[in-house]
Amino acid sequence: MIPSAIAALPARTAELAALLERWANINSGSGHAAGLARMCGVLRADFAAAFPTATIEERSADAPGFNPSGVKALRFRLRPAAPTRVFLCGHYDTVYEANDAFQVCRWTDAQTLNGPGVTDMKGGLVALLAALQAFEQTPHAAQIGWEILLTPDEETGSHGTRALFEEAARRNHFGFVFEPARPTGDVIHSRKGTGGIVATCHGRAAHAAKIPNDGRNAILGLAAFLLAAAKIPAEQPGVLVNVGNIKGGTPATNVVPDFAQAEIDLRVTKMSDREPLFARLEALAAEIGAAYEVKFELKGGLNRPPKENHPTEAALFPAFQRAAQDVGIKPFDWVHGGGASDGNFLGAAGLPCFDGIGPEGDHLHSTREYCRVATIAPRAANVALFLHRLAAGEIPFPR
Repeated sequence: MIPSAIAALPARTAELAALLERWANINSGSGHAAGLARMCGVLRADFAAAFPTATIEERSADAPGFNPSGVKALRFRLRPAAPTRVFLCGHYDTVYEANDAFQVCRWTDAQTLNGPGVTDMKGGLVALLAALQAFEQTPHAAQIGWEILLTPDEETGSHGTRALFEEAARRNHFGFVFEPARPTGDVIHSRKGTGGIVATCHGRAAHAAKIPNDGRNAILGLAAFLLAAAKIPAEQPGVLVNVGNIKGGTPATNVVPDFAQAEIDLRVTKMSDREPLFARLEALAAEIGAAYEVKFELKGGLNRPPKENHPTEAALFPAFQRAAQDVGIKPFDWVHGGGASDGNFLGAAGLPCFDGIGPEGDHLHSTREYCRVATIAPRAANVALFLHRLAAGEIPFPR
């Protein structure tokens, strides 16, 4: 049997869509301090109104060089001493800054909202709010305590909030990350860890016309290193290497360049992939440095550890699927995701969690980003029914 408050969620679709449109029309680009502050204030008011007995904290998310000064994360907690405690999270920053042309939502049809952050991930925040509103009206809600964390810096690496996730992982039993579902409806069981390095090559300057030339071309040395690094995924399955920005040389082309630098994006599927990857990069730097008589500096590492599939997640996922089926969601599976989320921090800290459980949409980080608004209420109902059954003892929680 589905509690009436959960069964009633689809009837709230128009209300939830209007809430999403209101939130998404507030620019909260990761670098827009005023917009983030406005969004934080709106979320605080809306969540406080929904959960008047929850405690509210504003936590600093300062991270010099990454986040605007003064940005805040919001934490809401209710029943922190309950026997089972769950953690629900989402981010309210987007990739669309104050000067971006993409600022306002529009309806492309009656069920599709196109707008900045509608799927990534203000639609997920709406689903989170609705899920807990419904759950709080179920008969066994007192058996579960919950904590919500809403953050302003996920899109730029969560440099100011990572510690908040790691703290939460230690005091909760299970987590829910409301990143968008895949366009197919599938959710996420694991994610790659992400990071990168800056590879700097130092050569020796000389006049390009000198014969014999005693210069050592840093650009050629770096090019050889990058070509070799790009082949690492063929040697180490589960690893991704992408060469990004490159710079080097001098304004004068008759000089053998003594400097070149590149940024390289790195991703790993398992934590055990990390050491072999960085060892291989160092080995290539030594080998190519010797061949070209140049020197390399490699600086960087992983920013987010990989989220690996936890045994508790695997044990509970069939019950999550059954709850989805019971609220009318089309069958879905769970898949590996190449992109990272704050679920990576939770998983690495030992907190099992379901990730990518927000509404369906696609074309994230582009002017084509859209949300299928009819999927917000069912996704919220999925979480609410799962929590209800957990609270009622219908779903045994693996300890």
